Formats: sequence, C-alpha cells, structure tokens
Amino acid sequence: MKLSDSLQMVKGVGPKNALVLAGAGLHTIEDFIDYWPRRYDDYSNLLPIASVRPGLVTVRGKFSNIRAKHSRRGLHLTEALLSDDTATMKVIWFNQPYRAKSINLKAEYFVSGEFVFRSGSLSLSNPKLELADDIKQGGRIVPIYRETKLLSSKLLNKIAKAIGEAFLQIPETLPGWVIEELGLASRGAALQQLHVPNDGESLATAKHRLGFEEVFQMQLAGQIARLELAKESSPAIAFDDDVAKRFVAHLPYKLTDDQRKTVWQIYKDMNSTVPMNRLVEGDVGSGKTVVAVMASIMAVEAGTQVLFMAPTEILARQHADSLAKLLDHTEWASSIGLLVGSLSAKQKSALHARIASGECRIAVGTNALIQDKVATKNVGLVVIDEQHRFGVEQRTKLRTKAGLFPHVLCMTATPIPRTLALTLYGELDVTQLKSMPKGRTPIETEIILPTARAGLYKDIDERLAEGRQAFIVCPIIEENVELGLTSAEELYKKLSTGPFKHRNVGLLHGGMKADQKDDVMSRFKSGEIELLVATTVIEVGVDVPNATVMVVESAERFGLAQIHQLRGRVGRGEHAGFCYLVPSDDMGVSKRLRVLTHVMDGFRLSEIDLELRGPGAIYGMRQSGALDLRIAELTDEKLIATAKKMAEEFVKRGEKLLNYPVLAERIDYFRSISKLN
Repeated sequence: MKLSDSLQMVKGVGPKNALVLAGAGLHTIEDFIDYWPRRYDDYSNLLPIASVRPGLVTVRGKFSNIRAKHSRRGLHLTEALLSDDTATMKVIWFNQPYRAKSINLKAEYFVSGEFVFRSGSLSLSNPKLELADDIKQGGRIVPIYRETKLLSSKLLNKIAKAIGEAFLQIPETLPGWVIEELGLASRGAALQQLHVPNDGESLATAKHRLGFEEVFQMQLAGQIARLELAKESSPAIAFDDDVAKRFVAHLPYKLTDDQRKTVWQIYKDMNSTVPMNRLVEGDVGSGKTVVAVMASIMAVEAGTQVLFMAPTEILARQHADSLAKLLDHTEWASSIGLLVGSLSAKQKSALHARIASGECRIAVGTNALIQDKVATKNVGLVVIDEQHRFGVEQRTKLRTKAGLFPHVLCMTATPIPRTLALTLYGELDVTQLKSMPKGRTPIETEIILPTARAGLYKDIDERLAEGRQAFIVCPIIEENVELGLTSAEELYKKLSTGPFKHRNVGLLHGGMKADQKDDVMSRFKSGEIELLVATTVIEVGVDVPNATVMVVESAERFGLAQIHQLRGRVGRGEHAGFCYLVPSDDMGVSKRLRVLTHVMDGFRLSEIDLELRGPGAIYGMRQSGALDLRIAELTDEKLIATAKKMAEEFVKRGEKLLNYPVLAERIDYFRSISKLN
C-alpha cells in the first residue's frame, strides 16, 4: 500500500464511499493522512455506574427501556436506562429522535456525557455513544473528524486502522539531530498516533511532535529572513545627545522608563550598519508615537529621509498632525509631507517632487509611499504603524544610491502575548512598552444589558450636553437577520431619528470611500459630530481627546484585546473615559466580558484572549494568514522557546533547506504570506 494509492483500494471503502471521500477532497491515502481529526472522544477513563458523581463521565453498559416522548415545552425527549454490573442510571437525549431506533439493546456501549441534576433527578444528559466492540479494536480514544452529511468519522476511523503500513512510508521533515536531541517521535509514528491513538500518553507525544514541527517551521522562516537581512547594510545613523535632549526638554511630560529604554535601544540599532528590524508593542496610551518621533529626528539630523507609514488614510493624517505638533519647535516641522489617496493629482505631483528632491525629510502616508512612482532621495528609516512586516523585497525598493537598506521600526498598539510574538515575528526584535505615562486615567468599564439601553442613552445624552462626544461601535455594517447582530447602518438610522434626533449623529464604516471617511472624521474631530456610530474602522489610532464615551454593541462578538483597543479611543483628554459593553441579549454576559470590567492591562487581556479564543481574537492576526497552526498551542511557552532555539541552531550549523524538501516548501509558504521574501 503506497501513499499515492487511491482510497478506493482500502479494504471496506469501495466505489460508493470513494465518491463521498472525493467530495471532501480525499482521493489518495496521503490525502487522508493529511486530514487530521478535529477532536477526540475519550472513553479511556471508565467508571462503574455505582461510582458516578455529577460531572463529565464515561461508563460502559447495556441499554433498556428506551422510550420517546415530548416535553411540555415541545422538546423531543429520548429516555433510556443504562446498566452495568454495579448499578443502573437514567440517560436522556434532547431532540435526537433517531436514538430510539439506532440503539442495539443486545450490544454493549461506551457512553460519555455530563451527569447532571435535572427535573428532580440525576441523569446522563445528551451523551455520545460508541459500540464497545469498535472501541476494543482501536483503543478507547476515538478521533472525531470534520464530517459532512455523508462522510462520517466512523468511516474515517475504519480507513485509519486499515492503512497502518502506509504511515511507515511518510518522509521525515526534521533533521535527525533535532529529533535525537529532543527525543521526538518520527513524523510517521506521530501521524499514526494522531489517527489511531493507543492511549492518552501516545496521543500527547504525537501532538507534541507535530506541534513542535509547526512552530519550528515558523521560527525557521524568521531566522532565515534575519540571516538574509544581516547580509545587507544600512546607513549608520550616529547618536547626537544634544538633539535628543533638546527634543525631550520641549515635551510637556516626562518620558517613562520604558520609553527611555526603548529609544536608547533604537538609537543603538540605528548606529549600526546591520539593518534595524524592531517591533515596538505598546498598550493604548503608552507613548509609542513619541518613541517613533525621537527615532525620526535622529535619522533626519543624520541627513537621511524618514518614511512614516500607516495602514489607513485616517491614521496617516493623524500621524502627520502628531509629528507637526511634536516638531513645531524644530527646523524640521516644515519638512513634513502627507501623501494620501484623497489628494488631488496636482497635490500628489508636488509632493512627489518634494520627496524626490529631499526637501520633504519626513514623508507620512499609507503604503502608497513605497509605490514605484514615488522616488525617494535617501531613506534611512521607515516607521510602520500597525503593519508588522516589512520584508527584504520592500526594503530593496528603497535602497539608496549607495546600495544601503533603510532601518525599519514597526509599531503596534495591540499588546501581543510574548509566546505569540516569538512565534509570529521570529525575524523581528520585539520591545514592549508596558509602563503608562503619569496622569493617564483608567477607563471605567461597565456591562449594560440590552433592556437597559434607554437609561444608557440618557446618560450619554447628558454627557453630550456637557460638550463631550461619544462612539457607538457595531460589529457589522449592514443588517443581517440570520446573525441577529446590531448593524452600524440600522443603529445610525434609529438613533438619528429617535433618542438622538436633537444631536448631530455621524456614521463611519469601512465600506465608505476614503474622502467620505475623512470628511466624517474631520467633522467628529472638530466637534461638529457629537455621536459617531461606527464599525471597528476606528479601532486603532483614532485620537479625539474630547470623546469620553465608548459603547460596544454585540460585545460578545469581539475579542478582549479588540475591545481594549476600542475603549482606548476615549478618555484621552482631561475628562474621564467610560466604556459600556452591550451584549446581543441578556444571556450574552459571560465571564470573558466581565474580565474587562476589572483588568486594564492590555498585555494581560491579550494573554487571556489567546487562552480562551485563540490568536484570531487578537487584532492584526485575523488577516495575517500565518496562523493556520493545526495543532500547536501558542500558550505553550516551553515548546515555542525550544522551537526558537532549534531554529537558531539550524541556521548556526549551516544546514541546507535543499536537504529537507517538505520543510523547504513550508518555509517558502510562511515567508510568502509574511512578506519576508
């Protein structure tokens, strides 16, 4: 039996099942092996029925007295008795009418579910069943696959048991010295245990091996990018103590210890001919912009240009305003230029000329700044906000006449857990700004039930009457009956014609044209718009000091880190900020949402989000494509540290990827989606 053989050749499959498998994209044995179980039902920890206590349990026995009925509320109930040598227990299924006919009263079953007290008695509720004979043949841990109407886990489990010898043909992807040093299972053995686990320990060993491989691949992609970048040269930007001191003396506040340490690290990076590649993570209000400006003035003083890139036009305009204010006492204030899509052709042409001549020393804009038609003079530093990757290909576009690469400083307002940062950004040096400037008032966060909206709107109106402003954020733009979520457009109509018809209400979402969005934000910043209904387009970077209220509709649909970003949009001025979380219904108040009412540390919230919801909940990861990890747990700090160490050792040993074709293919994939080529 070969990996390339058709699944139809496997005993028990046949033409009919082969068609069903083909419908799921499974044609060959190799296809099947790559179709991993999504979870497991564990029947290994058996209890005698007499010893069962409330909670999740697994028992073994025979059924009797099966009957079907309807409850007063219209639910279909299937009830039965399950017995072993020690006792009998009641079993109940809700809305599963097929159960009564599908159970063989003569057969023994492994039954797994929750033993609970309901309607005055204890019963095993909605349990899963497996025939004891099936379990005996393949261990008591049963893989559950992604199923379709016709494709069942039962068929897939049969195939897994029938192709045992094929697992021996799976090529190894890791170097032998890595496997030996870490005591890892072979890839073939790990995949066999993934599909046909002997026991819990064997399954854990298999998952560890495959999880390590996933993280190792990502780490190695980062290490190779580092190695390639280190071969290039950048302009060494000398540190000028007087320039730094003059700038700091004009600040209306003191730098935090974290800011000082980070700036000093950046200055050391830029003073080297090795290209800087640093990511600065900072919680909302931690002062990342000042750090970036201090890096920029040193680059400008050294005679090089600075490109300051942002993901949106709104954020680019805001950065240009911030730079102008922070540099208004310097000769460089007049050399700032803003290049965005809404400029007229004439304005763009004039700015292109200023950038090309070097008159514009700090060019702020979106990624339009690195388009071919923009000729730069001598770029020494690129600052990128909320776009954490800038690979060799992009730097090559900005290579100076002397053939030098620019230094790159990335920034993110989203605190990322260290484990995730190490995995995602192996090619970057990561610095965290954790301390907050003095005087920053914590945002008061409260959960408001949907039934209490009237009172909430009254409170908001009172704050608007005092001259303050407010945001209301919705998860979707247009109404969607199936999702049952509050949409920005619908809420805007209701509020502007209802409780806030006497106020100036604005609407902002990602589906609007750039000039429309700019117009709305400009009117909100000026105070003309008092209440802004928006989607998460305002999540990062929007700075309106007069805004003090943030309402998040359908709050349970957002990640903790994302809500933390949203509430960071208020309370940025002299007045205290308030954040109100409104779930979709009264049942939507979860422990996860309650965490936001007492945890204000963005780094801690992102760790909780990672544990509860996975990396997709953290802003910026959803669209990256890099996090298609199938088995590795990104909360496993030990695994990630080991993978990083092995990836560094791989590079240090001068290993050639050509010797590991499967590994090379995965590295190319990660580098292509991460823009590291």
